[in-house]
Amino acid sequence: MMNYRLCIMPGDGIGPEIMKEGIKALKVIEARNDVNFELMEMPFGAGAWFEFGTCCPDETWNSCDQADAIVKGTVGLSHEESRKIPIDEQPERSALLPMRRRYDTFANFRPVYLPRAFSHFSPLKPEIIGDGIDIMIIRELVGGIYFGRKEVGTNDQGLRYAREVLEYDERLIQRTVKVAFETAMKRRRKLHNIHKSNVLKSSILWTDIIMEMAGDFPEVEVQHMLVDAAATALCLDPAQFDVMVMENMFGDILSDQAGGILGSLGLMPSACLGPEKAYYEPSHGSAPDIAGRNIANPYSMIGSFAMMLDMSFGMREEASNLWNAMESVFAGGYTTGDLSRAGDSIRIVSTEEFGDRVAEALAS
Repeated sequence: MMNYRLCIMPGDGIGPEIMKEGIKALKVIEARNDVNFELMEMPFGAGAWFEFGTCCPDETWNSCDQADAIVKGTVGLSHEESRKIPIDEQPERSALLPMRRRYDTFANFRPVYLPRAFSHFSPLKPEIIGDGIDIMIIRELVGGIYFGRKEVGTNDQGLRYAREVLEYDERLIQRTVKVAFETAMKRRRKLHNIHKSNVLKSSILWTDIIMEMAGDFPEVEVQHMLVDAAATALCLDPAQFDVMVMENMFGDILSDQAGGILGSLGLMPSACLGPEKAYYEPSHGSAPDIAGRNIANPYSMIGSFAMMLDMSFGMREEASNLWNAMESVFAGGYTTGDLSRAGDSIRIVSTEEFGDRVAEALAS
């Protein structure tokens, strides 16, 4: 029997609710395979700060170090509650970014997927969606302005200022671009380089390196697109994209926009891969306004577990079964309230009921 240790961090807001549904599906997979998942549930996020004085206690770091994979929920509280935490100790700065740095999770995979059968979820017109949306956004995750040098102060004129540095070296770019090319080879062999080289020198370096590496992947068609043009194209012609690769901040913004064209960020799981360890998480926030109401969409959390099964443990068939189980719930006419514009024939179900139906479909 294979034994895997998972560090499970439910997080804040709706995090614990959707994590519960992901674990529910994992238990079905565990029951019918020669595999055991040891779950180590640990505090992480703003709630941890109020309880322990830190967003990521030492015990959590130790469990992450020991884990074969990490699965985290959403982090963050309301604006008012977040302001009670010192700026540099808030979860994004004191826990999330340090986790990426600690495990060097440089490659962020965010699938943007909506079959034609579910085009009614999207705010886009059916003729724009066409045969469906199927994009993989690959975002560099440990460089750029998020990790650059930061400075705040008052200048000689007595004006407050902030300075943040966007910095990349060729190693950071090369390894992310290599992952993007390899991913494109497994898909439709088309790669979009998303850049801003008409303004940013860093984008010129990105584009140069992509053009240099393209010779190693002659089967892949490479196209270059300015990030602002890409934002427009995602809304007007998403079918043109297969794999999109980009630097950290561009990826943060465009992947959230991609959730919008699907109809909800609740449809956006993600994987964050490093050389030796990976963590998996929903792409959306903690939605404190709906926390505890059993109405959040758990798709992104369950999908993150599916990505873990495939990318960390090689359980590709069970990962596919889990994706299919979620699609079957939608196909049966059930969805959560964030996708309620789908029409009168759709039955709105709770977080828990959606998870139950996924588990039932998976077990059948």
